[in-house]
This record gives sequence, C-alpha cells and structure tokens, in this order.
Amino acid sequence: MTLKVTTDTAARHQGFSHLLADGRIQCDLCPRACRLREGQRGLCFVRGASQGRMELLTYGRSSGFCIDPIEKKPLNHFLPGTPVLSFGTAGCNLTCDYCQNWDISKSRAADTLAATASPEQIAQAAHSHGCRSVAYTYNDPVIFLEYACDTAQECHALGVNNVAVTAGYISPGAREVFFADMDAANIDLKAFSEDFYRQHCSGQLGPVLETLEYLKQETTTWVEITTLLIPGVNDSDAELAALCAWISDDLGTEVPLHFSAFHPDFKLRHLPPTPPATLTRARHIARAHGLHHVYTGNVHDRDGASTWCHACGTLLIERDWYQLGAWKLSASGTCTQCGIPCAGVFEPKPGDWGARRQPIRW
Repeated sequence: MTLKVTTDTAARHQGFSHLLADGRIQCDLCPRACRLREGQRGLCFVRGASQGRMELLTYGRSSGFCIDPIEKKPLNHFLPGTPVLSFGTAGCNLTCDYCQNWDISKSRAADTLAATASPEQIAQAAHSHGCRSVAYTYNDPVIFLEYACDTAQECHALGVNNVAVTAGYISPGAREVFFADMDAANIDLKAFSEDFYRQHCSGQLGPVLETLEYLKQETTTWVEITTLLIPGVNDSDAELAALCAWISDDLGTEVPLHFSAFHPDFKLRHLPPTPPATLTRARHIARAHGLHHVYTGNVHDRDGASTWCHACGTLLIERDWYQLGAWKLSASGTCTQCGIPCAGVFEPKPGDWGARRQPIRW
C-alpha cells in the first residue's frame, strides 16, 4: 500500500519550493536549496520534482516502528521514564561521514521502507500502547516534514506528545511549520565549527544555531542538545569551551546538553572510539561555563546519566542506562531538598517503562 499526501497537506506546504526561470524547481525546505528538473531527486533522495512542484516521495512509508524509553532520544527532562513510539523513514539532508544510522540515512528509499502506516494509524498505535509521545527519529524528520506534521496533528488530537530528533538543518519558513507541532526536540549540534560542518557533513553550522535560537526564543518546545564527540576532530578544550559559552549566553544555562561517545562507523572506521575520560572532561568544561545539566551518553556512567540539582547537588533523577532509580523531584518539579525548580517537563511521578524496546508491526 502506498499512501499519498492529502490535498490539504500539499497545499499547506507549497511554500517549500518555487519555480526558477530556467524551468527547474528549487526546494526551499532546507539550506541546501536543491534545484531539480522534472523527475530528479534532491540530495536527501526522498524529495523530488514532480509535475512542477516538490513532492515527498516516501509519504506513509517507514523503516520501522518501535517503542523506546524517552531517555533514548535522548531527552532527560521531558516526561522521564515514559514510553515513546519511534519511527523514521530513509534519507538525510546532510552527508555526515561518521553517521551511526547510515544504513537508514544513506539508503535509497526502496531499500529500507518496508513498513507502511498512515498518520492516523501511528497516532492510534501510540495511544493504544500507552505511549506518551511519538518520536520522529532514526533519520532526520525535516526531510519528511509533511508526514511528520500530519502525524503530529493526529497525535495531538489523542493527547499524545510529539518529539523531534533532528540536526536542525532547516529553512526559516519550514522551521516554523515543523516545530509548531513539536512538544520537545533534541537538536544534534554536531560541532562548533563551520569547517567541521563543511568537511564532514556538507553543511553549515549557522542554520543549526539559528534553529536553536528560534526554538528557545520563539517557541514553547522543550529543547535538549546532543553533541557526539569524535576523538581529535571536535573534542578540543577550545571548541568545547566555545560551544558551552554559546549555549550559556544565547540559549540559557538550563538547556540540557548531552555529550555522546563516538563509535567507529561508516567512513570514519579508522578513528578510535571516544574514551569515557573525554566525555567527563567535556562535562567538566560545560559545568564550568555554568550549564546546569550536562550528560554523558553511549557509555555506562551513572553520575553522568543522572540528573542533579544545580543548586544543592541532590540526586534528583537516578539513571542506570535507561532504568530510573531514585526520584527526588516534588510534584511541582522542584528539588525536595532545597526547593529550587528543575527545568523541564515533569509529572508528579516518573514513568516505569524502563529500558524495554518493543517493535510495533501492523
């Protein structure tokens, strides 16, 4: 079964392309601005020129559906302990040479899109399985914006939240439409260097910083940031200090920052994995710049995975991988020891999903 973009959806998103004087169609969804002739596809491979306009060619098709812990996104301050129905499609609008989901993000659509589900089916499945959220993840949801937004609206109709896991590489007009339906987002800030984005991702740093500023200054979307640290590439003290200073000054000290360990993959298999000591060093630098909540990921580190009160040091939320332990938040989200609020979206009690991973099949 192949699903089609509805007439209403197509009309809402016509602004994401325009006709050029030479007859090509320019895609305005992301800063890459692919210019295509009839039948051609953009770098993402899932958007193409068709009948004089840009079309999402993979609407309704997915690389798979699975219920995960929300902490796996990673989101540590958004409904901790709750289950999230996660799905992605195929393709990507960046070309990261170290991508750890490269089998999905670099694939041709037909290679991986074996599952089919309508937005209504996804929302209903999340609701019926007790998921508090649906996550648009695995590959970047920016490139399947129409599918994500239609699904997000169906989720909201059933009281289900929406989570975007994205590199934030999106144009201003599309940015407003996409994040209007997102309750939380984890933005992959890949490095704090234009050279890194150009050499390793064929992209630019600037638009990602603009996305982060937009989310913090103009929306109510809860935001967390992840930076994958690659040994000798983006893990110097100077770059980490610059990144943390920018977050503190431009976004605020309450924004959670996750430093994640690199594992050799795709085209960077010759590099070593990130030593745990690098993540600890990065965490110290971030905290020295005043960031309240700094986490380590892809390693077993109870201290670095847990949430601590930035005012008195009380262990607020204990985490052992994705399993929650001690919980010292009040019903209003404050530290039970000193009464200082912990930034985030919390409920009186944590969820109890734990570390389970449950595939969903239609």
